[in-house]
Amino acid sequence: MANRTPVVFIHGLWLHASCWDAWTRRFFVGGFEPVAPGWPGEPDTVGEARQRAAAIDGVGVDDVVSHYADIVRSFETAPVLIGHSLGGLIVQRLLGMNLGRGAVAIASAPIEGVELPSPYADFCVKFPALSHPENIARSPEITLEQFRYAFANAVSEDEAASLFDRYTMPSPGRTLFEAAFTHSSRNSRSSVDTGNAGRGPLLLISGQEDCLVPDAITRAAYKLYGDSRAITGLKQFVDRGHSMIIDSGWRTIADYTLGWLNHMGVRGEPSSADRPPVVDQAIG
Repeated sequence: MANRTPVVFIHGLWLHASCWDAWTRRFFVGGFEPVAPGWPGEPDTVGEARQRAAAIDGVGVDDVVSHYADIVRSFETAPVLIGHSLGGLIVQRLLGMNLGRGAVAIASAPIEGVELPSPYADFCVKFPALSHPENIARSPEITLEQFRYAFANAVSEDEAASLFDRYTMPSPGRTLFEAAFTHSSRNSRSSVDTGNAGRGPLLLISGQEDCLVPDAITRAAYKLYGDSRAITGLKQFVDRGHSMIIDSGWRTIADYTLGWLNHMGVRGEPSSADRPPVVDQAIG
C-alpha cells in the first residue's frame, strides 16, 4: 500500500460518513488509499448517530476544519481531498492552507465572496431548523420532505426515501447556522484563500438540478479563483441534484473525478481503472 496516494473524503450536513462507502471501494480499486472519517464526535453508524445526536452538539465549522486538518497532516504523503456540500467548503479551506495534494469540491457550500441567489437565501431563511435559535446548541434532524426537496429532487420518490433511510443523520445546529449566515458575519467561516498560487489543483463540480447549492453558486466560486495561477477546473452535470454522490448516478461522478485526478497527474497504483476526462473549463 506504500505506493498508494491517500484520499480523504469529507461529507456535509445531514449525511453520515458512510455516504462515501461506494466511493471508497471505487477509489481503492482505482489504486488509491481512501478514508472517510466522520466529523468530530460523529458515531460510527447512522443508527447510532440518530440515537446519540447530542454527541455532536455544539460542533462548528472551525471545529470541523481543525479536525480534518489534523487528519490530513497525519499522512506521510499529502492526500487528495474530496468533499461534498459543506465538505466541499472544508476541502477548499484546507487546500487554500496548502494542506492536501489537490481537491475536488462537489456541490460545495458557498465560499465567501459568492453572492447568494435569492432561491438559496430563501431556502436558508425558510429552513425550519433555522427558525428556532435554540437549535444552535442542538443537533436537529432533517425530515424526509426536507431531504426530498433539498437533496433528492432529481431522483424518484422511492429512491429518495431509500437514501434518506440509509444515510441521513442529525447535524450540529451550530454548523448549520454558521453555514447559512456566515456571509453576514464579520468572522466568516466560509473564507477561502482563492488567490493562493501555490496550492494543488482544484475541481469544482455542480449539478444543474441542485436546489440546495444551485449551479450558479459553483460558477460564481469558480470565477473567484480566476486571479490564481493554480489550476481550477469546473464540471457541470446536467439533470443532477444534491444527492449526486449517493444516488444511482454516483459512479458517473466518481469516475469523472478519478479521470480528472489522472489528468492532473495524481494516479493510483495501478491506474488502469482511470479514464481521462473532458475538462470543461480550466484556469491556470
